[in-house]
Amino acid sequence: MNLPKIAYVLLWFPLSSETFIFREVRALRRLGLHVLAYSLYGKKLRNLSPEMIDYSYGVRRMGLFALPLILRDVLWWNKRRPGVFRDLARRMLLRRWCSLEVTAESLWAFLAGFRLARLLQRDAVDHIHAPWAGGPATAAWVASQLTGVPYSMAGRAGDIYPPDGALAEKIRDALFVRVNNLANKGYLASQAPGHEDKIHLVYNSLTFRDHGLAAADMTPPCKLLAVGRFARTKGFDVLLRACALLKRQGFPFRLTLVGSGFQDPLLKALRKRLGLEDAVCMPGFLSHDETAWLMASQDIMVVPSVVHASGDRDGIPNVIMEALSRRLPVVATDVCGIPEVIRHGETGLIAPQRDPEGLAEAIRAMAADRDGALAMAEAGQRLVREMFDPEVNAHSLYELFRAHTSPPAGQEP
Repeated sequence: MNLPKIAYVLLWFPLSSETFIFREVRALRRLGLHVLAYSLYGKKLRNLSPEMIDYSYGVRRMGLFALPLILRDVLWWNKRRPGVFRDLARRMLLRRWCSLEVTAESLWAFLAGFRLARLLQRDAVDHIHAPWAGGPATAAWVASQLTGVPYSMAGRAGDIYPPDGALAEKIRDALFVRVNNLANKGYLASQAPGHEDKIHLVYNSLTFRDHGLAAADMTPPCKLLAVGRFARTKGFDVLLRACALLKRQGFPFRLTLVGSGFQDPLLKALRKRLGLEDAVCMPGFLSHDETAWLMASQDIMVVPSVVHASGDRDGIPNVIMEALSRRLPVVATDVCGIPEVIRHGETGLIAPQRDPEGLAEAIRAMAADRDGALAMAEAGQRLVREMFDPEVNAHSLYELFRAHTSPPAGQEP
């Protein structure tokens, strides 16, 4: 039996910071779904692993070089359905967007949706899926309106916090909505009352191969690790201030702060101003596998996530599951879905967000009791292996697509 052909619509694919989506696509293909990848932007091959580079071939890409084709396809659709551009623009674009960046992404995605619709017709796609509720879902919505092909979407983190101007309409028109934590399920239900039944929880899957267990020996200096994009929701400035407190208190430590992003110069300047250059190493971006190996030598993973003033926040940072899968103790903050995994005193320690004193205190408490830290990490390891089991969650997502999509024409369900 031929299964439906599904289009995955993303800004970039594959992307080094979205290993979980890459693994998701691979898992669905292994299970037999015919998944095609469409990228609204151009190539972004930097820092990709060899297997990601292999998967980069065959992606249907757009980007600025496709602008003439996009404009051509806008005119093509408007000629065949006079006024369709105006009608869709009125429904989607005349909204109050939460930021200039989101406005620009939404405008590009709206235009790219006309090009996407032509590509979907060419490829005989049966269902459109947007793994993010921002620009990808906007393009999927436009393409669905033009072609009649149903679409679905996922809501994760910064794509729904704060909600963009058309989030409610995208939820209402979607065949189903996937979320990857319970907090997001309730939140999205509140954005589109009456459509709660179409929101389904499927957790992300663990993405690490077996790289062994972290030693977590807690011998001085305590080896702290933090990993993530240098972005406004990660709270790394709060972590640096907590480290300054630890240094003044005479607590021996060394922090490895892994990542890159627009806040890189700000964080390095703060490290210098706080006198932490001898205690905080910032090696830049590391690959997924390099980070896995690094975890083996660390004592504590620190995840100091914060809710930005705009409402932007993390969902459940994947580094939490990856650390616990290695039995690396975790100190994190009480943001969004994090307490679903880090249950205070059971699978890790929770500190209040934006509280350097509280974060420093939790780090010291974790380091002071190695047996207790390992017991929590082992409980966390059992939890994440159950909640984020790759085989179980891939099958759950597979069944979600099977239940909401139709087989190709001429095929029996």
